[in-house]
Amino acid sequence: MEENKKILIIIDETPSARIFAGEIVFCIKNSMSETYDVSIIYAENFMGNDLLPAYAFFIGCEKPEAFSLLYIDELFAHINLAGRPCGIFSSNNKAAKYLVNFVKISEAAQGKPFIFKNGTKNKEELLNWVNVILKTRRKNERI
Repeated sequence: MEENKKILIIIDETPSARIFAGEIVFCIKNSMSETYDVSIIYAENFMGNDLLPAYAFFIGCEKPEAFSLLYIDELFAHINLAGRPCGIFSSNNKAAKYLVNFVKISEAAQGKPFIFKNGTKNKEELLNWVNVILKTRRKNERI
């Protein structure tokens, strides 16, 4: 029997990030053809080995440099996630750029960041974005 692919969602503890992470979980659990195990983890509880079993991950925050005090950006500078699908989300363009920059160092396969305001209004847009992220891979990379 094949094990479900694991997806990790790393967020700061802001209400908007929690709400949007919940929308991602709902989307994955109710709209995907494959079955995934999805977990949400707050940045302050995140440890680098949480990513080891993850097929893909999403990361979101509300403020630029929200994770810098928690050393997650430092951690991403020292781990190789080459080709691993990654979705970045925020309600703030500057925060999204911050996440893009520190995730880029890890060589994860990033899709276009999703900028949301007060939750998503267009569930189809969210579903399309999640699908793109989960299918994002560098050519000839295996995870």
